[in-house]
Amino acid sequence: MDKVDAVITHGVILNERSNLTISGVKKIDSFDNEEFLMETSMGYLIVKGEGLEIVKLDTYQGNVNIKGKINAISYVDDIKNKDKEDGGVFNRLFK
Repeated sequence: MDKVDAVITHGVILNERSNLTISGVKKIDSFDNEEFLMETSMGYLIVKGEGLEIVKLDTYQGNVNIKGKINAISYVDDIKNKDKEDGGVFNRLFK
């Protein structure tokens, strides 16, 4: 039997700027109460805000629910090149 790679669909739903649901998450690289960095099926995603916390994490289906005040959601297309330019993702995260 051949292995079939499942296609993980990606979506972002923001309700009332305080409840964020993300699908298609492959892994969460780092997080704290002000910033999340995660790899999704569509690239790296950075979520910035205040009082952020994980409400639900489903690693099997790749779903994450985050609550708190959401200030920004942005994608980083090429995180390896971005790291070299900015001195590394962890330097940017912990400034």
